[in-house]
Amino acid sequence: MIAFLVRRMVLFVLSLFVASIIIFVLLRLVPGDLAHVLGGINATPERLAILRHQLGLDRSLFAQYGSWVGRAVHGDFGKSALNGQSAAGELWKKLHLTGPLVLASTVVSIVVAVPLGIVAAARHRTADGVVLSAASQLGIALPTFWVGLMLVVVFAVHWRLFPSGGFPINGWSNLPKAVKSLVLPTITLALSQGAVLFRFVRSATLEVLNQDYIRTARAKGLTKTQALWRHGLRNAAIPIVSILGVQIASLIAGVVVIEQTFALGGVGSMLVKDIGDRDFEKVQGTVLLLAVFVLLIGFLVDIVHRLIDPRLRAAA
Repeated sequence: MIAFLVRRMVLFVLSLFVASIIIFVLLRLVPGDLAHVLGGINATPERLAILRHQLGLDRSLFAQYGSWVGRAVHGDFGKSALNGQSAAGELWKKLHLTGPLVLASTVVSIVVAVPLGIVAAARHRTADGVVLSAASQLGIALPTFWVGLMLVVVFAVHWRLFPSGGFPINGWSNLPKAVKSLVLPTITLALSQGAVLFRFVRSATLEVLNQDYIRTARAKGLTKTQALWRHGLRNAAIPIVSILGVQIASLIAGVVVIEQTFALGGVGSMLVKDIGDRDFEKVQGTVLLLAVFVLLIGFLVDIVHRLIDPRLRAAA
């Protein structure tokens, strides 16, 4: 197990290094720079040259990248050239909103999709199994922002049960209002995430039901449900854990659309604004920290795989 952890840590560091290069290069391909934002539309070439020198933009790309990575290794992921706030500090503030949103939508999707996916697999030849499968296909096909808008029309405009958007200025200190403001965004994310998870749970369970050890358990007198619960779910959990890890990581991209739809000032909204302002040092620090989060999820998924699958431990 120790050798496995060491290998995964080395892979983690290498992946993070490659991610830092990709982030740095892609941001430099975006037209414009911060000097144009600070100088304004009437800035002279001389003024832009002075600003670029002050911001270090006139140095070579290798020098800029080396300086950024060197500071990141020591815990300094950069700061905004517009307001002086650190990227890590700003990200932490925004995660107070985005973090609970991602966590709540993930929990809701798991609670709903996993049992329904198992039921749909066990009853795949019946009418209710077909209806559940069709509903999941519809959930995958519908655009996330459209689902959010429809929920706003029904539950915020017509029934007035929840706010249509925004988050309380005083944050979580007003807990009931904060929770109500995240109900519709959570449902929107959970519907799209849960539909995908449902399909994988159904496919994984169907594959397990066709295995020889399930037929052997049935031959010994167990019902299909008993054989599945006693012998099948642990094997079906392996691909489910994998797709769940991918989904949690992909929510970072999906939450940008949701935060814009519901006017939430979270991580996604902050990144959209910072990119528009060409505040690249802050953007690259924020995205690098998010990359650390995504890689950690993959690291944890690998560990969970080894815990639930003794074959991986035996192979090692």
